[in-house]
Amino acid sequence: MRDYLLTLCVTAAVTYLLTGPVRKFAIATAAMPEIRARDVHREPTPRLGGIAMFFGLCAGLLVADHLQNLNSVFELSNESRALLSGAALIWIIGVLDDKFEIDALIKLGGQMIAAGVMVMQGLTILWIPVPGAGMVSLTDWQGTLLTVALVVVTINAVNFVDGLDGLAAGMVCIAAAAFFLYAYRIWYSYGIEAAAPATLFTAILMGMCLGFLPHNMHPARIFMGDSGSMLIGLVLAGAAISLTGQVDMDALRLFEGGSDRDVTHAALPVFIPLLLPLTIIAIPLADLVLAIVRRTWNGQSPFAADRGHLHHRLLEIGHSHSRAVLIMYFWSALIAFGVVGYSVHSASLWIVMVVVGLSAVGLVLLLMPRFTPRAPRWAQSFVPPRYRRRKFPAGTATSPEPGDGSGASGAPVEGSAGAADAEGGTAPGEAGERPERPPVPAGVNGATALGARSRAPHRRKAGTRG
Repeated sequence: MRDYLLTLCVTAAVTYLLTGPVRKFAIATAAMPEIRARDVHREPTPRLGGIAMFFGLCAGLLVADHLQNLNSVFELSNESRALLSGAALIWIIGVLDDKFEIDALIKLGGQMIAAGVMVMQGLTILWIPVPGAGMVSLTDWQGTLLTVALVVVTINAVNFVDGLDGLAAGMVCIAAAAFFLYAYRIWYSYGIEAAAPATLFTAILMGMCLGFLPHNMHPARIFMGDSGSMLIGLVLAGAAISLTGQVDMDALRLFEGGSDRDVTHAALPVFIPLLLPLTIIAIPLADLVLAIVRRTWNGQSPFAADRGHLHHRLLEIGHSHSRAVLIMYFWSALIAFGVVGYSVHSASLWIVMVVVGLSAVGLVLLLMPRFTPRAPRWAQSFVPPRYRRRKFPAGTATSPEPGDGSGASGAPVEGSAGAADAEGGTAPGEAGERPERPPVPAGVNGATALGARSRAPHRRKAGTRG
C-alpha cells in the first residue's frame, strides 16, 4: 500500500506543479477559445490542462517502475506500456483538438486507433464471467471489438460530463478510488498478481485528478480540455479492461463447498467486474445515452453540442455551480462505493439500507436548490463568503438567498425570478434598489490576460433546437 500511495503522491505533485506553467503556455498560444452558447463559464479560460496530466501519468509509471514491490507489473506483463502508448496517442489528438477544434468523426477514429494500439500490445479482454457458465474465453476478434467499444464509450462518457469546473476530474477520481479498493482487494487478499496493473493504473489516475483539481475547481483557472478528459477516460477504461478481461476469476476459488445459497453469495465478486466498469461511469454513461437520444429526437447529429446535459439541468432548476458539482460527486460516490461495498459483504442487509438511505438524502438535496445553509456569527470567519450573513447599508433591500434564480458563477438563469437584475436585487428604478457594485477588472482569475472580459451570448434552454 505504501508504494501505491507514493506513486499517487508523485503523480499528483507533478501534475499540480506543471499545471501552472501549462496554463501560461496555453495563454501564450491562444488556446483559450471564445465563449460558446453551451458554455457555463463567463470568460475565456485556457485549456490544455491535459498536458500536465499526461506528464503526471508518465511520472507515476516511471516511479512505479523503480519501486521493488511494483516493478513486477512491468516485468510480468506489457499492459503498462500498452496503456502509455494508447494514452500518448489519445493525448496528442486531444491537444490538437484543444487548439484547432478537430472534427468529431476524426476524434472518434483516433479513439478507435488508440484502443487498437492497446489491443495490439496485449491490453485486451481475454475472457468474461457469464452467470451460469463461469469464465467464457473470447476469440481474438471478439476481444478486440469488446475492448475498443469499452474504451470509446468510457472516453466519450467522461468527455460529455466535462461541463462544469472540477466535475470530470472529481467524478473520475471518485470512480478510480472505488476501483482501486476493489482491485487492491483482489490483488492483496487473494494473491492474484494479474490484478496489480489495474491497481497501479487506478492509483495513478487518482493522482492525476487530485493534482489537477486545485487548479480546476470553481472558478477554474484552467480547463483540462479534450486532451485531459479523453486521457483520463482512456486510463479508466484501461484499468477496467485489465481487471475485467485479464484476471481469471476462477482463481478466487469461491465455488468450493457450502450450500447453494452460500455458493451464490460467494460467487457475487466474480460477476461484479461485469458491472463495476459500468457503475463507475454510470452518471457519465447516462448523460451520454440521454444526449444521443435527445439530439437524434431533435433531428440533430449525435455529436452536436447543446446545453441539455445533466449538469446544465441542475443549474437550470436553481442549483449553484458548486452545489451542482457536489451533487454529481455524491451520486457517483454512492453508486461506485455502494457496488464495491456490496461485492465485499453481499449477505449484509445493512449495506443495502445505507445505500437506500443515502439515495433518499440525495433526492432531497436534488429537489432543494434554494436552500443555502448559513453559518452562525461566531463561525463567519471560518467559512467561504457565500455561507456568511451579508450586511447591507440602512435603507437598501436585503439580498435574496444565493441560488434564487441564479445560474453558474452568479449568472441569472433565463425565466427565473433573478433575471430582472443580474446582481440579484430589485429591478432598476424601484424603491430599495441596491447600490451598484464596483466593476470587476478583467483578469480576476487570470483567464482574460489577452483582452477584456467576454460576456456569454444568449443561451437557449436545454433540449431546444438551434
